Amino acid sequence: MTKGEKMVAEINHLDDRGSGRAVIWRENELGNLKKLKLTIPQTLPGEKVRVTVDQPERKRRKAMPDEIIESHAERTEASCQHFEKCGGCVWQHWHYNGQLQQKTDHVKHAIEAQGFDSSLVLDTIGMDEPWHYRNKMEFTFATDGSLGLHEQGNFRKIISLETCLIAGKEMVEAAMTVAEWVNDYNLKGYDKDLHEGLLRHLMVRQSFATGEMMLGLFATEAPDGPLQEATNELVKRIEEKFPQVKSVLWLENTAWADRTQSEKTHLLAGRDFIYDEMAGYRFRLWFDTFFQTNPTQAEKLVEIAIDLGKPMKTEKMIDLFCGVGTFSLPFASKVGKLVGIEIVESSIESAKRNAKDNGLSNTDFLAKDARNGIDQVLESFGNPELLLLDPPRSGAGGKVMRRIGRAKPERIVYVSCNPDTFATDIKELEAFGYTLNVVQPVDLFPHTVHVECVALLTYVGFPS
Repeated sequence: MTKGEKMVAEINHLDDRGSGRAVIWRENELGNLKKLKLTIPQTLPGEKVRVTVDQPERKRRKAMPDEIIESHAERTEASCQHFEKCGGCVWQHWHYNGQLQQKTDHVKHAIEAQGFDSSLVLDTIGMDEPWHYRNKMEFTFATDGSLGLHEQGNFRKIISLETCLIAGKEMVEAAMTVAEWVNDYNLKGYDKDLHEGLLRHLMVRQSFATGEMMLGLFATEAPDGPLQEATNELVKRIEEKFPQVKSVLWLENTAWADRTQSEKTHLLAGRDFIYDEMAGYRFRLWFDTFFQTNPTQAEKLVEIAIDLGKPMKTEKMIDLFCGVGTFSLPFASKVGKLVGIEIVESSIESAKRNAKDNGLSNTDFLAKDARNGIDQVLESFGNPELLLLDPPRSGAGGKVMRRIGRAKPERIVYVSCNPDTFATDIKELEAFGYTLNVVQPVDLFPHTVHVECVALLTYVGFPS
């Protein structure tokens, strides 16, 4: 294969990042057939496309489609002007119904691979309006100070944005105001290679329930001294244009790791948290608080979890990986006693505060890793009738799942953001007498590959 060679490829499946995959058999100079694998973003299964391969020496060849020769019946025009380059979402070219079916199929294939019946998976619940659904965005500054998101598949390049169709509209307006301020003061972004420059990230968070908004600028220097005039002007512009902004933060971050973390936090205006509401409960959110980023669909997750779990006032419950209490609070009002376990201490402190703010007195929260936390809780709490877990994408892991199995709760509600680790985890429970009853996928991230699901498992024991 020569650099710049054009070829026709047929997409046979999508990879875990939502890009099309194609295989082409070619004859080499010895007359032997050689298999070439191509990754082709922004394509759909069954499509025939013409591509140009610019890096033939790479083992995994990636190419953008030059032309769609035969298109998928559900292909549609992308709505966002930045879609072809921006990595914020990958499926705007796919009709939303097709996205939902793909997500349902993903969950079915994941549990089938572990020997479960795929008919237990219901159709994915989508959104009536799958745009402007995110209540939190983390934008990145390019070295020239322009603001945007990473290019698809390239975390070294930032695509400057004028809009974003998956973020809340007011959030985008506030971000563009910050971008204009950066340009007016000729401030520079952080260079990841040289480890120099001022501005790294802009976090924008807004409650769709209360309207309150938070802005957090991550920078390598403090906002005083030479930057004092500029930061005063930023606060002035924000306060004049966005009265709903209740928190403006300047967060010092000099670490080499490309993460939104803070070594020292400066409060420029307002308070250091905002109020949000979900499922009728009030939460305080700080800049580093993990909270569901799609509140509309997150409320559906909570409703489904309650419907499947059927909590009762006579029961005890454990909420594993409880975070700040997203599921704990709604369940606590329906059970006799609830204990939440979470390894992040700041989240546990928030959960305690949130429970108190909502007048709940039947909750305890423990800052501990999941496996040891279960052991400690069972000693003082006894075996619960109901257990809910909402682990990270990596899943709970075999040791935690086996510990859950030995505790023998009557019902287990598993909330997952990764169908593959979910399926692997619940396989561990079969040996302890559990059966999978139902899996309900929910789309929290339209136009991306991600899908959440809520599942119920019940203890049935073993046939005699």
